[in-house]
Amino acid sequence: MVVVLFVSFLVLLALGIPVAFSLAVSSLVYFIGAGIPLTMYTQRFFAGLDSFTLLCIPGFFLAGALMNAGGITERIISFSNKLFGHITGGLAVANVGASMIFAGISGTALADTVSIGGVLIPAMEKEGYDSDFACAITAASSTVGPIIPPSLPMIMAATLTGLSVSKLFVAGIVPGILLGLVMMFIAVIISKKRNYPKTEKRASFKEILSSGKEAVWAIIMTLIILLGIIGGVVTPTEASILAVVYGILVGFFIYKELTIKLLLENMKKTVISSAAIMALVGFANVFAYILTKERIPVMIADWLLSITTNKYLILIFINLLLVFVGMFMETIAAILILFPVLLKVVLVVGVDPIQFGVMAVLNLVLGLTTPPVGVCLFAAANIGKAPMGKVVKELIPFLIGNFFVLGLVTFVPMLTVGMANLIL
Repeated sequence: MVVVLFVSFLVLLALGIPVAFSLAVSSLVYFIGAGIPLTMYTQRFFAGLDSFTLLCIPGFFLAGALMNAGGITERIISFSNKLFGHITGGLAVANVGASMIFAGISGTALADTVSIGGVLIPAMEKEGYDSDFACAITAASSTVGPIIPPSLPMIMAATLTGLSVSKLFVAGIVPGILLGLVMMFIAVIISKKRNYPKTEKRASFKEILSSGKEAVWAIIMTLIILLGIIGGVVTPTEASILAVVYGILVGFFIYKELTIKLLLENMKKTVISSAAIMALVGFANVFAYILTKERIPVMIADWLLSITTNKYLILIFINLLLVFVGMFMETIAAILILFPVLLKVVLVVGVDPIQFGVMAVLNLVLGLTTPPVGVCLFAAANIGKAPMGKVVKELIPFLIGNFFVLGLVTFVPMLTVGMANLIL
C-alpha cells in the first residue's frame, strides 16, 4: 500500500491538483486499502491542528495585511529610497532594503513580492530600469521574508518537531541580513555596469529623519514581535495578536488610511489564506502518520547513512534534495512532508536541529524564485509584464549570491545556532 500511496500522490500532483488535496486523497486511498477505520483519518487530521502555536498563522497574516492596507508599504519604500537613492542603482538597493524591513512584518515571501513589487516595479521602470531586472530583484529580495523573523515556514518546522520557535527566529536574523547585503552588492555592481539612474542629490539628514519617522511604526512592530518572543514576554501566538492590535491602532489613528471596509476585506482574505494552510497542515499530518506507521523515515535515514556518515556530505546531499523539491513544491508543504524525516538523519551525524531548520527553510524559500513553480518569480513577472525567460536570466546573479549565503548557513553554524545560543 505504500507504493499506492506515493504513486497516487505523484499522479495527483502531476495532474495539477493542489498539494493539500493530493495529500488528502492519496492518504484516503491508503486508509481504505489498508482497512484502517476512517475515524482514525479524521483523528489524525485534527491532531495536526491541535497546536496553540499554529494560531499565530492567521495573526501574522492579518498583521501584515493591515500594515500594508494602512499605508506602511509606501512609507517603507520612501524611507529606503531616501537612504539609498543617491547610489547608482539606488532604487534597486531600496527594493532590497524595503524587503528586509517588510520581512519583519509579513513572514512570507509572496506577500513581500506583491506588496513591494506592486509599488517598486512600476517605479523602477519609470526611472529607466529594465523591466526584467526590476522583476528579478523584487522576486529575489522577497526570499528574505521567511528568514528574518517572523517566519511562517519556521513556525511550521518548530511546531512539527518541538523545536524552539524563538531560537529559530533568532537563528534567522544573521542569514537574513547577509542575504540582503549580498543582493544589495550585486544590484550596485549590475547598476553601475548598465548605468542605471540615481537621484541627483543625496537626501539631507532632515529628509531621512522625516521619512524615518513615517516608517518607524513598521520597525516598532518588528521589535514588538522579535523582542517580545526573544525576551520570553510573549509566545509567538501572543506576539501575532499584539501585532494585529498594533496594526489596527497605527492604521486607524496614526496613518489614518485604514477603514472599516479595508479591515473587513483583509480579515476575509486572512481567513481564506489561513484556512488553506490549516487544511494543508491537517492532511500533511495524516500523511506523516502513514509514513511513521510504515517506518519510512527510519528507512530513509538508514539508507542515507549506509551511503555515508560524513556530516558534510550528508548536508550537501540534503541541500541538493531540498533545492530540487523547492523548485516544484510550495515551501510549507515541503516542510510538512520532508522536515521531520530529514531531521532524524542530521541528528545522527551531529548537526544542530536549529541550524538545520534555518538551512531547510532557506533552501526551500529559494525555490520560490526558481522555475518551474517559483510563485514569487511568476508574481513579479506578472506585475512587471516581463517575459519569464528574461526575468530568469536577470535572476541568475542574485540566485548565485543567495546560494553562497546558503553555503555559509550550511557549513558555518556560528551564523545560526551560535547566534541563537548567544542571545538566548
